[in-house]
This record gives sequence, C-alpha cells and structure tokens, in this order.
Amino acid sequence: MPTDLTIRTYDPAGHLGRHQALDPRSLAYRRPYDGQPLRPTAWEPRIPVLDQRNLLAQGILTSASYGLESDVDALASCTGQAATALLSILLTPEQATGAGLYTGSAVAAQHFAIGLYADATAADRWLEYTWPTDDIGSSGLGVAKAMRDRGLIDQYGHATTAEELCTLLQTGPVLLGLPWCSAFTDTSDPHGFIDADPDWATSPLEGGHEVCVTALEDVAQVDGVLDPDHTVIRFRNSWSASWGDHGDGRMFLRTYLTLRDQIDVIQPRLDSWSSS
Repeated sequence: MPTDLTIRTYDPAGHLGRHQALDPRSLAYRRPYDGQPLRPTAWEPRIPVLDQRNLLAQGILTSASYGLESDVDALASCTGQAATALLSILLTPEQATGAGLYTGSAVAAQHFAIGLYADATAADRWLEYTWPTDDIGSSGLGVAKAMRDRGLIDQYGHATTAEELCTLLQTGPVLLGLPWCSAFTDTSDPHGFIDADPDWATSPLEGGHEVCVTALEDVAQVDGVLDPDHTVIRFRNSWSASWGDHGDGRMFLRTYLTLRDQIDVIQPRLDSWSSS
C-alpha cells in the first residue's frame, strides 16, 4: 500500500459512505485548462435513478445475494452507485450488457452497483475491513481502481480546479466526492440546488458522499474568467427519483470552491488522453 496517500474518513451511514483518498501519483494525471471555450454539456445516464437507502422495498435481499446473516435496508455504497450511473453513460449498451450492467432494470443496476462497491472497499487497501463483511464506505479512487480492475475502463484522470472540472465535463461525466452537509439532504429547492440555503455551510456535517456529475448546465464568465457564482453543475444522486429534481441535484461552482480541499474529482475514461 502506498504510504503517501492523503486520507480523510467520514462516519458511514445508510445514505453516505464516501471517504477522501488522494494519491499524488494519480493526481499527476490531470487535464489542465488551456483557455479552451467552456460550453454547456449534458450526459444522461441510461439507468433509472438508483436508491441505496430503501433496498428491501426494491426487493433487494442482501442476505441471499451476498451471504449476510440478515438483510440490510441501506448501504453506504454511494461510490458504487455513482460509478454505475457513470458507466451507463460511458459504455455502449452492448458493452454494458457484456459487463453485467443491465440498464433497463433498476434492480439489476442496483445489484451491479453493490458489487462494484464491494470491489471498491477491497481496492481501498488502507481500509481495515471490506464489504460485505462490514459496511464501511469507500472512496472515489477505490471505485475507479475497481472499474479498471474489472476492465470497464482503461484510465482515469483528475481535476483540482473549477476550470479543470469544467474542462473534463466537455468530454464526459465525472465522479465527485464531497463532504455532505445536512442542508444538502434537506433541500426542498424544486430544481435540486443543494446550496439554495445561503447558510448551508453552517449546517452540520453528515458525512461524505459520492455523486456522478452529468452536466455543466450554465457557464458564466466575467471578462473571460469563469464566474463560479453563476456557473452550475448538475449531478445524479442515488436516493431515488423523489429526491431533488427527479433524482438529480445541482450546485454552483462557488460551492465546489468552498469545499475544494475535501473534494476529489475523477473522470474514468476509455481510450482517452492519458493513462493512470
């Protein structure tokens, strides 16, 4: 295991389970912003909105499927959920079916996501335990490694600035791990803006969460410089279609910048600009 990892852990819960793991060797694979035009883009998942919180109601019996003594109703599997949404975009329908991701079935996609979460906990070698033995959460880096180990992707790159994040979204969706405040969970904004409450930053920290960013919806610039107060990204969450805007959330880039030291952005890719 590398000894130079930077690790920030959060207490896992049934709807939150992301930890931050940063590897300087991996972070070297970035696509720097070179002044190229940044345009609105959107990438739509081919699977239904998943729900990691109400597994029993979905008919997902973890005892039978994963060898547990009893069924659980929620898992801290957000990294697997976000990665599954991303793969449904990245892979062709034929590639997805070949990988065991059946995009027309929410239950099948949920099982795929849970299996990917299990692989991610094993790829996070700094974790003491793995799922299904223990529901301990995982990292964006761990699930990226799990996808590569399965042969689902051949590389992944990172973004560490708002401009780099917007640059990645020009070519595809990204995984974004962030600290999750209670104001984000309780959002009642009809458009799913998690930062609609101007006091969101003072609300209690609930844990860490992983989402799949699917769109750069609005791009604002002032004198040619990106304006984070009016630039908007959209993401797919994994708390059912009843959360946010039919399962999607939005936030301003200003929120990304506020939380940046606790955020990691990863873009899994196929035949892309570099390998990691």
